[in-house]
Parts: sequence; C-alpha cells; structure tokens
Amino acid sequence: MSAPLIELDGVSRVFPGGDAGVCALDAVSLSIMAGEYVAIMGPSGSGKSTLMNLIGCLDRPSAGAYRIAGREVSALSADALAALRRDTFGFVFQRYHLLADATALENVVIPAVYAGLPADQRAERGETLLGDLGLGDRTAHRPGQLSGGQQQRVSIARALVNDPPVILADEPTGALDSQSGADLLDLLDSLHAEGRTILVVTHDASVAARARRVIRIRDGHVVADERNPGPEAVAAAAPVQPVMRPDGAADGGISGDVSEAARMAMRSLKANPFRTALTLLGVIIGVASVVAMLAIGEGGKRQVMARIQAMGTNLLLIRPGAPGTHRADVITLRNGDAEALTDVANVDIVAPERSNTLTLRFGNVDHKAEIKGTWAGFARARDWNLEDGIFFTDEDVRTYAAVVVLGRTVAAHLFGGDSGVGRYVMIRNVPFLVIGVLETKGATTYGTDMDDVALIPLTTGQSRLFGREHLSSVMLHVADTAVAGETQREVRALLLERHNGVEDFQIRNTAAILKAAENTQNSLTVLLGAVALISLLVGGIGVMNIMLVGVTERTGEIGIRMATGARMRDILLQFNTEAVVVCGLGGLLGVGIGLLAAIVCRLLGMPVVFSPWPSVLAFACAFLTGLVFGFLPARKAARLDPVAALSSE
Repeated sequence: MSAPLIELDGVSRVFPGGDAGVCALDAVSLSIMAGEYVAIMGPSGSGKSTLMNLIGCLDRPSAGAYRIAGREVSALSADALAALRRDTFGFVFQRYHLLADATALENVVIPAVYAGLPADQRAERGETLLGDLGLGDRTAHRPGQLSGGQQQRVSIARALVNDPPVILADEPTGALDSQSGADLLDLLDSLHAEGRTILVVTHDASVAARARRVIRIRDGHVVADERNPGPEAVAAAAPVQPVMRPDGAADGGISGDVSEAARMAMRSLKANPFRTALTLLGVIIGVASVVAMLAIGEGGKRQVMARIQAMGTNLLLIRPGAPGTHRADVITLRNGDAEALTDVANVDIVAPERSNTLTLRFGNVDHKAEIKGTWAGFARARDWNLEDGIFFTDEDVRTYAAVVVLGRTVAAHLFGGDSGVGRYVMIRNVPFLVIGVLETKGATTYGTDMDDVALIPLTTGQSRLFGREHLSSVMLHVADTAVAGETQREVRALLLERHNGVEDFQIRNTAAILKAAENTQNSLTVLLGAVALISLLVGGIGVMNIMLVGVTERTGEIGIRMATGARMRDILLQFNTEAVVVCGLGGLLGVGIGLLAAIVCRLLGMPVVFSPWPSVLAFACAFLTGLVFGFLPARKAARLDPVAALSSE
C-alpha cells in the first residue's frame, strides 16, 4: 500500500485566550490517501475549519507532526508553506474571497502569477477554465457584477489554474442556491474522477453524501472516520501526485517580474483614487520645492557672483589707513608706491586710483558722478570692456591728456541715446574730450551703481582736478591666483619697507572675498535644498502612513494572495512597488510643477538658473523615499499570518 498523501499525527491547535488558551484541535491523527474524496463534518465550533486550515498550510499546528507526501511541513519556512499552497492545494472558499477591484480573469490567474507562468500562458489557461465553467463571456467582469454562483465558479477556476492535486473546499455550497450548489458538487465529482484528492468541509449531510469517506469531528476530536457506501469506492483516473519544490522555489514568479508587480500596484492605486491623490500631493510638494528652490538659489548665487566678479577678480586692493580703520581721508599711499609695485613678481597690472565726486556738464545738462583718475591698465584689470570708443593709453597718462571715458549711466544722463564719443564735457571748467563709453556693469553687492563713473588719466586728475599727489587706492591684478597669497605677502613687505616699517595701509584679496561669497551662497543653496528636502521627508512620512493604513484595509486581500501562493517576498515586492510607483509618479509631477514654478519666477524677474541635477536629485530622492518609507508597511504586510489575514476579508 502506498504512503498517505496527507498524514496528521497527534496534531493540536491552541489559540491564545484565557489562562490556558482555547484548544480548537486536540491530538488529531488521520491519514488521507491520494485520490480520495473526503468530507469533514461537524457542528459549528467543532474545529473542522481549523483542521482544513492546517491541512492547507494556512496555519501551523501547536503540537504534533504534519506530513504531505512523506515530507514534514509543520516546521517549514513561510515561503516553503506558500509553495505548498501554490503547487499542491487549490482552495474553494465559502465566501469566494475574490479581489473586488480585479476582473474574473485577473482573479483566476493570481496563483499562476506566483507560480511564474508567463502572462500569455496564464491568460490562456484562465480563459479556458472560465469557458469550461460557463463564464467565457464574463472574463472582464468584476466580482460585484457576478452572481454568487458565478463568483464561486471563478473561485473554482482560480483553485484549478495551477492544476493542483488537492482541492480543499470549505463549505462550498453554503452561500449558493440549490441549483448552483448541485452544479458545484457535480464539478467536484468530475475533478475527483480526474484523479484529484478532494477534501470538503461541511455540516450538510447531502454534501457529505457525495464523498467516499466521511470524517466526523466534535470539540476538536475525530469522533468517527467511516467509508460512505453510496458512491463508487475509487476515482476513475490514477491519483494525481503533488510536485514538492524545495523551499518555495518557483519558475520565476512575481519576485522576478517587477513589471507584473507594477501593474498590480497601479490597479490597487486606481481602486482608491482620492487617497492616492492625497499621497501624491505630499510627494509632489516636496519634489517641486526642491526643484524650484534650488533653481532660484542657483540663480541668486550666480547673480551675486556676477556682481562680485564685475568688481574685478584676481585683484589685490590696497587702501590707505592702518588695518581695521575705515578712514578714506588719510594720506598714506603715493604715486611712488604704485610705481614700485610694478616690479613685484606675479603682478601684471598696477592701477592706482584717486577719486572725487564732481559735476560734469554738457551744454545745459549737469550730472554729478565719481571722477576717478587711474592708469591705462584699469579697464583690463577690472575686465571692463568698452561699448564705444577707446580707453586712454600710457601716453595719455604721461602727457596729462584731458580725455575722459564715461560710464554708461553718465553717458545716458549727459547725451541721452548718444554715446557722446568725440564731444567735450566740462569738469571744473576744464574741457575733457570723451574718447570712450564703458559697457554696463550694474550695481555692486552694496547697491552702488558702478556705471555712474568717469575715468581720466591719473596725472591729469591730480594736476587739474584733485590737487595733492596721493592715492585713494591701488589695484593690483595678479597673473596667477594660485600664489595670490604669496604675492600679497611680497606687496606688504615692499610697502612696509617703503613706509619705514609702519603698516599704514591695508590689503584685501578679492579672490578670497569671491571665495567667501561663493561659500556663503553655497551654504544658502544647501539650506534652501535642506528645507525643500524636509518637505519631501514629510511627504515620505505621509506615504508610509497611507501605506500602513492601506495594509490594514487590505488585510483580506493579503490573505487571499497568501492563500493562493504568494511568498513573503512577493507581498513585500508588491507593497514596496506601490510606494515606489506613488513616489515615482509624484516625483515626475513634482519635477514638472517645480520647473513651471521656476519659469513663472523668472518671468516675474527673479534670478533663476535651470540645471538638470536638481531635477535628477529630487526625483532620485522621491524614488528612494518610496523604497525607504514603503519598506515598513510592506514588511508589515508580508509578515501577516495567512489564516488571520484571510479571516478578516
């Protein structure tokens, strides 16, 4: 005689409750051979459904041994038990346990998804089964559009889609009318005739009369195990034997098919559009904030850097007065200092300055501006190009030429739309020939208009406008900024020697100022990004909260999936995929809205600089948010007890 297909040896199941717990099964022992048709009968609360759950690997025994085809299964891993449910058992439930948001065909092929069957093959198999059961024209209908008998037939088709050797039917006719119940029992008879093992839990004697063997259970004990003399003793076909795969292995399954998980996730999200929209909103706001704030921050940074650079880069600025003082009227720098500095290594341009605020006149138009006397290298040192005309030369400086180069603001006030090159302006009743107009520089970081200036040769200014031969400042343009610090030390040593060891001057390195300003702007940009990322973090917490609520609401669905063969990693992948889909979709929408907001800000005159990296960073953060904040809800879903989850449906 062959070994039993199902063998229970002293199996007990005790549920927590009270001091000693509730004993649903007490040392039950029985054997079922392959190909048998067995009915398990008993009144409500007798333990028959608990016994069915243990046989179907939905629950674990508290004590005793349980073997399937000689394999001990009571201590198997959760995934190995899922493999047994997927490959060995087909469940027909009294309450059907169909997914309400899935079509009849989608419900039928769920076990095939977890078995790794390709999409086209499982669809073909599902359609064939539904057609054989008279539901060929109902494949696209959802459970709410089907009658009770039709829903039960969908449940039967789902139980058969993986061609299992054992069919477990729990009160299969309890919710059906008499005709639908009779049709179902006829179908179970035909399945038994094909060699399948049939186990039916029922309290209906007419249902048990179809079985070849009846096991009666009361108060957790088997009180009778008898052969039914009415039906034929054996099935017409050879018994179907189960295929025992090691540790839950499958041919692929949803674990290896992320696209299938994504489709299932999208269907679940569509089932609750309002909740999905609220979840998306948190992610969208976070991502849009990151994109918009970083674009605006980068624009502001570049604007500030451009203004600082407009003042001149690679410069050493020497001003009169001891370090720490701010007096501009002290006389400590003279022409000889500027001439001596031309011999310092790494200094390629020296531009001494002497300035005063004076009135320029052209015709009957007066304009007060800063008149600055300097050398011919001033424009090159400041990277200040000409809009029209030429700059004065070293020869003009040596010959005390009365020429002037105007800033754009001065030229606009004196000449309107004309540049004024070739005309004369009066400065303290001295006529100066306008030989050039500078390009627009704009304002300094302090708000001063750099274009409100007129440049003349230093010698001319000192002899005809300013008087005494001292300097307001000396500007040095260094050739190599990498050694600007060393050059600054050499300049200081030279000036100390010329001033008899008295440090009555101060040297500022504009490269250092530019670097400090850049660091400050970078810090501000990081701060803006951090604030925006906090918004994204809040959105991620919202995603986790919604997903946790979703797990609670969808506990029944999780139980159905586990009963049909879903492993822990399948559930984990599905729910984590849902979170990633939400965050990924929210990330895409957030990037678009953030760019749109930045464009609007640019149209309103705000400095905005677009770069692909903030968008990539924001989307990547949204994607990671889905992975990180979706993991905990997914883990909670994957660790649910199958029988407890199924009973909540």
